[in-house]
Amino acid sequence: MTSFVPAPGIAPTGRMLRAQTGMELKLLLRNGEQVGLTLIIPLLLEFFFNLPMLYSLDGRRIDFVVPSVLALAVMSASFTGLAIGTGFERKYAVLKRLGATALPRRILLLGKTCAVLILQVLQSGLICGFGFVLGWHPHGDPFLAAALLVVGTFAFGGLGLLLAGTVRAEVTLAAANLAWLVLLFAGGIAIPLNRYGAAQDVLRFLPSAALSGGLHRVLQGPASSAGLGIGLSLATLALWALLALPAAARWFRWE
Repeated sequence: MTSFVPAPGIAPTGRMLRAQTGMELKLLLRNGEQVGLTLIIPLLLEFFFNLPMLYSLDGRRIDFVVPSVLALAVMSASFTGLAIGTGFERKYAVLKRLGATALPRRILLLGKTCAVLILQVLQSGLICGFGFVLGWHPHGDPFLAAALLVVGTFAFGGLGLLLAGTVRAEVTLAAANLAWLVLLFAGGIAIPLNRYGAAQDVLRFLPSAALSGGLHRVLQGPASSAGLGIGLSLATLALWALLALPAAARWFRWE
């Protein structure tokens, strides 16, 4: 005989994370204008930075540009976009109702980051495909490049959510855009890190420098002098992720 006995309680952590990731991904995809900008702007930057009008580069220009745009895409979606979007969700009390449920903050933050990671699979495919059209010839292990992109997504996602969850939305908007500009030019993405002389010894520990340097080292081959050693790049990004994600989960406010 079947017995229907109520069993109240929260769902398992894995099920909550899958559900939250799915919901966050649907919300991302419903914002067609934002998705279009997220996918199209990196392609425009890839074409623009490939034009020999800004500064000279050693070797083939496109071989430097594609890893840089991949790093920029991760930083833009995982840090700037995620921070601004989440900040205004807090401002308009979108997250306030979730705070009254059994959903832990860490699951909300991981769900948002995983949704961005899924979107970046498509983004990276488009960037690499357009790179091939422009004559890009990558070298190295693609699995190492994928590992750098994944760890970089969690590092930047943690930083973006930490910012969005602790200050007002207007402050998040200004700070995220300012940090994006600083990390773009001081992190070896737009300009090779070796152009900064002795300052590169400090700048190389920025998350943008670790990601772009690691991607340059992997995709340009062992002869490249750009960026960091791959192991150091992964370790630096992992350290940023291990610091930022727990801090975001600890201090994130629902409203």
